[in-house]
Amino acid sequence: MLRSPLPGDPPPPPGLGLLITAPDAPATPDHGWWRDAVIYQVYVRSFQDSDGDGIGDLAGVRTRLPYLKRLGVDGVWLNPFYVSPQHDHGYDVADYCAVDPLYGTLDDFDDLVEDCRLLGLKLILDIVPNHCSSEHPWFRAALAGAPGSPERAPFHFADGRGEHGELPPNNWRAMFGGPAWSRVRESDGSWGQWYLHLFTPEQPDLNWRDPAVAAEFERVLRFWLDRGADGFRIDVAAGLYKHPELPDSPDPEADERTRDSVNPLAWNQPEVHDVWRHWRAICEEYTARDGRDRLLVGEASVPTPAEQAAYVRPDELHQAFFFHLLHAPWDAAHFHRVIDEAVQDIAATGSTVTWVLNNHDQVRTTTRFAAADELSGGVRARAAALLMLALPGAAYLYQGEELGLPEVDDLPDHLITDPIFQRTGSRVGIRDGCRIPLPWSGLESPFGFSPAGAKEPWLPQPAHFAAHTAERVLADTGSAWHLYRDALHLRRVLPQLGEGTLRWLDTPPGVLAFVRGEGLLCAVNFGDGPALAPVDGEPLLASGPCPPGILPAGTTAWWARDGRSF
Repeated sequence: MLRSPLPGDPPPPPGLGLLITAPDAPATPDHGWWRDAVIYQVYVRSFQDSDGDGIGDLAGVRTRLPYLKRLGVDGVWLNPFYVSPQHDHGYDVADYCAVDPLYGTLDDFDDLVEDCRLLGLKLILDIVPNHCSSEHPWFRAALAGAPGSPERAPFHFADGRGEHGELPPNNWRAMFGGPAWSRVRESDGSWGQWYLHLFTPEQPDLNWRDPAVAAEFERVLRFWLDRGADGFRIDVAAGLYKHPELPDSPDPEADERTRDSVNPLAWNQPEVHDVWRHWRAICEEYTARDGRDRLLVGEASVPTPAEQAAYVRPDELHQAFFFHLLHAPWDAAHFHRVIDEAVQDIAATGSTVTWVLNNHDQVRTTTRFAAADELSGGVRARAAALLMLALPGAAYLYQGEELGLPEVDDLPDHLITDPIFQRTGSRVGIRDGCRIPLPWSGLESPFGFSPAGAKEPWLPQPAHFAAHTAERVLADTGSAWHLYRDALHLRRVLPQLGEGTLRWLDTPPGVLAFVRGEGLLCAVNFGDGPALAPVDGEPLLASGPCPPGILPAGTTAWWARDGRSF
């Protein structure tokens, strides 16, 4: 909700004074809160280090919750913090119901839940059901078990091909590089069966055709729901089931080549929808107890919006990330097309589109949209953010985008930790550059990320992060942080924003304009030069300087009318 200024807040931008100083709007019902929520993604190990080991932790997240409340988000999504050997920084889980000591304890988690409740923030946890760690007790038991034993049933073990089983069971390749199969030594020391891993050998894929797997994840869901979680972000939601015969793929290198879930034999199998129906029923059970909606939002990487819509039918996931906007180039026609497809296909299910421009796996928009220099990328990133926040539905922000952080793409090879690089030797698609620990204050590393005297951050922070510290951008009323905050507050108080419909306006090439609820107009100039604004008058909010009647290049602006249509 839009609130009165906090102590030390700078003056509001023109056109927002009355809104910023208005009293808080009445609280909205909890039911359906997720439909137009804005959730902030916290990559825990890079957010805030409280104990000086150079790695962020849950206690550090707690200390920064007031910052997130001040920004104006509705909730927080935490990347995995469970017990893990950290081969893929927590996406290789060894114990789904315990906190890794790197990140704290279950008591720290309980304190975090309590603080989120006090601040009115939802708390979404990341769950990884497609694969676990090779150090999970189940996999250790599978290695000790014999071929065909019950211990191997929760995984995909298969005999190899060739005269002596020396070849993998099929030709699939792993998304993170190399074959998708590894051979194991049996208890007698001989080479034996192979097991499937669509990411790394340290992340064996679970076999969801074994009923024990479904039962175990129901236990995991209930464990965290009972501790106060408001829902789950589901990793690899189009995974879980593989073709039962594990046949050869006609394009075995597709996943490795694209770094995406493309192999139709390994992903998006029809049986996966039964899992989401069961999980949705569990969430509805908890909602029925206390009236608080529990959310399931999936990382469902599928080729088309129409296929994604199948994941958000009324009895399945509440939402699924819409990645087509995240992958869109800076081009008006492309943005127009993917927005149209999302609104048409996903909204028709009764769900709302879940927009995203940044996350822990993708190059940051400030760098992705750069044409010739970082400045142009930063201008476009601001414009894209304001466009996204005007669209109907929900939105997810990734930590640091409100600071205008660029991608760090010059890490020395010996400091890169991403398993993609370790397995391929290629820097293409590596993710460390968007995971650099956040800069909070000061002029040099660790920029307030760690306490004084701490170990160096787990990834080095470049000197130019000094221009992007939270301390600095909060003091600059023209910064990206203030743009995000003002846009988020307007989403709370303007009925035209949030859930609803969208109507396109006719515009010249390179410009997009649409109306929300008749009383709010959003326009974006994707071109290289200024364009005429679609309406006269000063905008309510703009991503950059925007004189009346003109829409500068790389700029998004909102105009509002009270009781009148555009």
